[in-house]
Amino acid sequence: MNTANDRLRLGVVMVPTDPWPETVAAARRVEALGYDHLWVYDHLTWRRFQEKPWHAIYPWLTGVAAATERIRIGTMVSSPNIRHPLILAKDAMTIDHISGGRLTIGIGAGGVGFDAHAFGQPALTPGQRIERLAEFVDAFDLLLREDEHHYKGEWYTINEARMLPGCVQRPRVPLAVAASRPRGLTLAAHHGQAWITYGDATSEDLSAAGTERIVAAQLAGLEEACAALERDPADIDRIFLIGISEARPLTSLEAFVDFVGRYRELGFTDLVFHYPRPEDEVWNDPPEMVEAIAEHFLGARPVDRSRLMSTGSGDIRSQPS
Repeated sequence: MNTANDRLRLGVVMVPTDPWPETVAAARRVEALGYDHLWVYDHLTWRRFQEKPWHAIYPWLTGVAAATERIRIGTMVSSPNIRHPLILAKDAMTIDHISGGRLTIGIGAGGVGFDAHAFGQPALTPGQRIERLAEFVDAFDLLLREDEHHYKGEWYTINEARMLPGCVQRPRVPLAVAASRPRGLTLAAHHGQAWITYGDATSEDLSAAGTERIVAAQLAGLEEACAALERDPADIDRIFLIGISEARPLTSLEAFVDFVGRYRELGFTDLVFHYPRPEDEVWNDPPEMVEAIAEHFLGARPVDRSRLMSTGSGDIRSQPS
C-alpha cells in the first residue's frame, strides 16, 4: 500500500493484438522506464478489434512474464463470461511461479458483448452476473489458499481439485476486483487486495468533472463496505483505469500531471493508461508520452518534451467490460 509520502503508482494496459516481437519490445520498454504494472485485456476479442488478430491471454501473460524481470503483470479484467474458477486458478498459480510472484488477477462480472454469448450461454441480468461473480471469486479464493478443494454452489461445482505446489505469493495471488456498485464494492472489500474502476459508462455525464464525482462516490461506497466488514480500507489499493470520460490526460504532460494530482487527492493509489497506438481511432495519444511520463514521475532518462507540452482536448469513449 502507498503511504502519505509515497508516489502514486503508474501502469499501462495493452491489447494482445501485435506480433510477438513487438509485444516483447513494448513490455520491456515499459519495464525499463520504471512503470509499476503492465495489464492486458482478458477477452476472446474486443469491439473494434474483432476483425484483427487477438492472442490468447494467459499464454500472452506467460510470455510477458518470461520476457520481463521486475514489473507486475495482470489481467484487466478476467470474467466468468469466458473463465472457470478452477482453470483460472491453475493458470494463475503457474504464471505466479513463472513470473516470480509478480502476478495480479483483475476480475469483474463481465459485460454483454461478444464474450457473453461466444459459448452459447444465455443472457444474464446485471444481478445474475454479480451473483455469479461472487461465487466465482469465493471459489477462486479458496482454491488458491488450499492444496485440495471441493466447492458446491449454484453456478460452480468443483470436486477434489489439487492445487499444488500453491502460489509463490501468500496466501495467494492478489485479486483486483473491478466494481462500481454496492454489491460489487462489497465483494472488493471482502476479497480484494485492490479495487479497479473507470467510472460509470452508463452515466449521462462523462465529463472529467462528472467522472470525478462518480468515482468519489464509489470510493465512499468502498469505505462503507469495508466498515461493515470491519476491514481497514487502507489495506485495499485503488486503481483508476483512464478510459471512458471526456478527459484526455495523455494529450500533454501538463494535463497528465494535473490529472495525477487530482486522482491522488481523491484517494487513488494507482493510475493505468492505454499504451498509445498511433493507428488506433481512440488510444492514439502521442507515443512519446510513455517516456515523458516516466521521466517526470519515475526517474527515467530525459526525453525531448517540446512537442508534448501543448494542451489538448477530445472525447474518449472506450470502455472495458
